[in-house]
Amino acid sequence: MSLLDQLGSMLSGADSNNPSANVLSTLLEQSGGVSGLIDKFQQGGLGEVAQSWISNGQNLPISADQVQQVLGSDTVAAVAQKLGVDPQQAASHISELLPKAVDGITPNGELPSTDSLLASGMEMLKGKLFG
Repeated sequence: MSLLDQLGSMLSGADSNNPSANVLSTLLEQSGGVSGLIDKFQQGGLGEVAQSWISNGQNLPISADQVQQVLGSDTVAAVAQKLGVDPQQAASHISELLPKAVDGITPNGELPSTDSLLASGMEMLKGKLFG
């Protein structure tokens, strides 16, 4: 089982009906982890927004349309399917979740190393993100 699979299972295992855990797990899986997710935002022209989620300052918001543009319809559709909603609703949920999720995974203002990714996931489960 890969590190991403372990984190996704751990997050989903907290509550299999938890939409936030399901969304985060799907996004990490579809994007190649936190670094891959951030790379997508940088390539999509929203690097400054994504960096605000990593840094220790205030998180910049992102719109549902920007989520759809950066992540693409396949990723948003995968999230929508897991949530049982339409893609626009899924994009809206992602836009609310993503700044908090990335902020929670990067508490020291840096992308986690592979060694600390599971520890970061555990921190989120302790209530920082889902509590």
